[in-house]
Amino acid sequence: MSAETPAASGQFTRRRLQFRAWRGTRPFWAGLFVLLGGFPIMYFPYAHLQFGHLTLAMATTAGAGSLIIGVLLIVLGISLWFQKHIRIFAGVASILLALVSIPVSNFGGFVVGFLLALVGGAMAISWAPGVPPEPQALTGAEPNGGFTEGVAVQGADGGSEPNDLSGTSPANGANGRHSAG
Repeated sequence: MSAETPAASGQFTRRRLQFRAWRGTRPFWAGLFVLLGGFPIMYFPYAHLQFGHLTLAMATTAGAGSLIIGVLLIVLGISLWFQKHIRIFAGVASILLALVSIPVSNFGGFVVGFLLALVGGAMAISWAPGVPPEPQALTGAEPNGGFTEGVAVQGADGGSEPNDLSGTSPANGANGRHSAG
């Protein structure tokens, strides 16, 4: 097998490319961060951590609040994957839940869950869907869109003036002003 031989496209490669295309059309990483941020917030209030012979029980009266915040963050993370049009709402809700988790859930799951949910919410708000490239259609006309540089154009006074294509010529209808388009 040489370096020029193409690799066989198998089931794994095809599924990986399908997942990659699916992932590129939605705020995948934002959803993953929000989802992962919910687990420590939900876990630590009910955990019994062992440090040698020392047992650290984090059971607090706010355990139910921590459970609700964690479950909501997990649901928001999954929602970001499958319903990308709610990204602004899910991002703002994730940030607010992360901030509420600081006093409610042991400093936001020992700051780990807080940071993950905060970063994921910010990523969800800032994500914008990509614009698909427009197909280039050849019309058979002039290759540069019908404009020819340096061609004389008959002006408003009947005289002939060159078409400078700068957008400032009165013959172009710009009245001496620059156009942004």
